[in-house]
Amino acid sequence: MTLNIVKFPDKTLRNKAKPVAELDETVLKQLDDMAETMYNAPGVGLAAPQVGISKRLIVMDVSSEGEPKKLIKLINPEIIEYYGEESGEEGCLSLPGEYAEVKRAEKIIYRAMDENGQEYEEEASGLIARVIQHEVDHLDGVLFIDKLSSLKRDMIKKRIKKRIIQGDY
Repeated sequence: MTLNIVKFPDKTLRNKAKPVAELDETVLKQLDDMAETMYNAPGVGLAAPQVGISKRLIVMDVSSEGEPKKLIKLINPEIIEYYGEESGEEGCLSLPGEYAEVKRAEKIIYRAMDENGQEYEEEASGLIARVIQHEVDHLDGVLFIDKLSSLKRDMIKKRIKKRIIQGDY
């Protein structure tokens, strides 16, 4: 089932998501619904708070067009180490049509649980590392615009406000 994506400036995007205490059918269904929502949007990542679910859940797929899908589902993800720094353009399904250069770690080590309840640690770099960092930020109530200068952030907020007033947001 496709879920509604919460858009900025909705305050639910600023709440810190709660850890998943028990991996059950409800959580697995939420992950499936999130994946369907992400693919339909279309996007490369989606965190549960973006669809109004206050749980530490992420779905992502950074496969290129024409490649087979490589859906990754992360339960209770946490980044435990950061290495290097790089800038790259980011957008967000909760801020449609807005993009900016954001500095992130170029490589991370993260810990998560898979949908079988197995906890694991993995290293990620490139786009996968960027998406994980972006989505984990969502779990903590942080948006990519929070990583920008106040000038750039204010410009994006003004554009969104104008689009809301015009009814095309």
